[in-house]
Amino acid sequence: SFISSSSFVATPLLINSRVYLLPRGFQTSSVSLSISSSSLSFQMAAASPNNSVRIVVIGDKGTGKSSLIVAAATDSFPPNAPPVLPDTKLPFQFFPDGIPVTLVDTSSRPEDKGMVAEELKLADAVVLTYDCDRPETLEGLSLRWLPELRLLEVKVPIIVAGCKLDVRDDNSPVVLEEVMAPIMHQFREIETCIECSALKQLQAQEVFYYAQKTVIHPTAPLFDQETQTLKPRCVRALKRIFILCDHDKDGALSEAELNAFQVKCFHAPLQPSEVDGVKRVVQEKLPEGVNEVGLTLTGFLFLHALFIEKGRLETTWTVLRKFGYNNDIRLADELLPPSLFKRAPDQSVELPDVAIEFLKGKYMLFDADGDNNLRPQEIEDLFSTAPESPWKEAPYEDAAEKTALGGLSSDAFLSMWSLMTLLEPARSVEHLIYIGFQGDPSSAIRFTRKRLLDRKKKQCERKVVQCFVFGPSSAGKSALLNYFLGRSYADNTESTTDERYAVNVVDETKSAKKTLVMREIPADGAQGIFSSKESLAACDIAVFVYDSSDESSWKRASELLVEVANHGQATGYEVPCLMVSAKDDIVSSQISIQDSTRVTQEMGIEPPVSISSKLGDFNNLFCKIVTAAQHPHLSIPETEAGKSRKHYNRLINRSLLSVSIGAAAVVVGLAAYRVYAARKSASA
Repeated sequence: SFISSSSFVATPLLINSRVYLLPRGFQTSSVSLSISSSSLSFQMAAASPNNSVRIVVIGDKGTGKSSLIVAAATDSFPPNAPPVLPDTKLPFQFFPDGIPVTLVDTSSRPEDKGMVAEELKLADAVVLTYDCDRPETLEGLSLRWLPELRLLEVKVPIIVAGCKLDVRDDNSPVVLEEVMAPIMHQFREIETCIECSALKQLQAQEVFYYAQKTVIHPTAPLFDQETQTLKPRCVRALKRIFILCDHDKDGALSEAELNAFQVKCFHAPLQPSEVDGVKRVVQEKLPEGVNEVGLTLTGFLFLHALFIEKGRLETTWTVLRKFGYNNDIRLADELLPPSLFKRAPDQSVELPDVAIEFLKGKYMLFDADGDNNLRPQEIEDLFSTAPESPWKEAPYEDAAEKTALGGLSSDAFLSMWSLMTLLEPARSVEHLIYIGFQGDPSSAIRFTRKRLLDRKKKQCERKVVQCFVFGPSSAGKSALLNYFLGRSYADNTESTTDERYAVNVVDETKSAKKTLVMREIPADGAQGIFSSKESLAACDIAVFVYDSSDESSWKRASELLVEVANHGQATGYEVPCLMVSAKDDIVSSQISIQDSTRVTQEMGIEPPVSISSKLGDFNNLFCKIVTAAQHPHLSIPETEAGKSRKHYNRLINRSLLSVSIGAAAVVVGLAAYRVYAARKSASA
């Protein structure tokens, strides 16, 4: 534990604006935390995501940088240390985590400033030195070094080391907290302040132990030093862990559940007296942290705040890492490797039945009053164990139909999950795990069949259909998506120039439902689609909306149709297409009517579907979109160039076939002649 000053003669250590005293001969491998009278002790941290730690040492000339490094690495004082040491690797067994540590010495000469800046870019942590007997070097921290680190955007932990403690004038006592607290308040990036002596071998090694510790067990993700509270993301992660450990779901960790938690994280059970000690400490400080069953969530969070307040961050990091979290307090990449989501460009990702049933159960649990309306606060509660709510930003915000009370129906809730699974399958699985899905991550998604194979089989089995909505400005695309989400024309008169998504359930037949995702392509965003070979691979059907009263609107929509057709023919990602004649309540342009009929016939697709957002007449459009997508071999537009290319390919194939037949006939004829010649020769 951090030992009190009454036990040992020690030099001060300042961590997060708190002073702790360390005894001479302090052993970093024996760090543990004792809580009050309890003997509860948490062991060293679980495996860190860091494979190595690089610590760069900077400071004014003559402050003892090189001597500090040598003293820490060799346990001896160098009488004639060189101005700048080569990179120094500490022994592998030096620190209990077993993580290699490299110490990088730097020059203090102004002409070497660029080289120092390059080293700082590679640093995992920085040790900033000053001379305990030279006040001007202490002043230089806030006047020069710390501002320079900010200017260089060095965003790593900083440990301030007061060197040459042995030569400080004993007649001028210095209280470290009084000296450093104002500097630490101004520069929150300082993690630790410690005084040391390379000559006396006093806490030289501890300087780098705490530097390593700030990298492996960083403070910033866990604790807000301004408010002295746990950060929201840390609270949410610990809440998820608490819920996972509360096996009987009674809102408290019993003695058995606490023991199971202790064994999982620290490989050691608790004695009954230790459990009592934990409860007693919590109850003294926070009565609501304990009830008749055991430790409540409030008490669980209080304990971790206490560990962090005492500088014992490794305890909380051990817990977080045992439950799969990385330094950003998100699920580590190893749990969700990219290979899990690897697929062909024309395959999509959907939720399997097991994930859908899990989500239905969650909906029922959080829809407490059973009114088929998950209110915004209930959605927040659902995601309170995730780092943040994933639906508060584009493309998910306002992507689903809302109830009259601003919530989500069961269908809308599942539609949102389908949208996230389609667009970001890794994020979808990640959040399924956050809210309690405990199956294998691979079982939470399913890959659809390639659409190229669907076309060959003349049938699509996808449950989620993605429709790209093309069209010029003011054609009615936004109004179409708004109506799809149940919004009236009067309430949604504004169009958008940004890409957006809308998702809802469509009753394809009386017994079958499909989830339809509408992706609005901005008028100026079409060229971005055509610039990528695989841009249409994710599209199940393309819809082209035009203003039926505007001839130029029709012309641009037909151009987009041709571009999509050409792109599909060139890349092999051909998609069914459907023309939509919007604003049917206005007198239509005769040229648009005539041209649209001719063009759709020539290109081999269905005639335009007429709709009116103002009148709310959509002519069963969404069912037609889903039906067309379910038959991926139909409604594929063909341009004249495409037809010519196909005709040319057919001629080539026929020619090759004729040549093959002719060649075969020659071979057969030659063989027959040889047989005839052989027989004639034999008879002669």
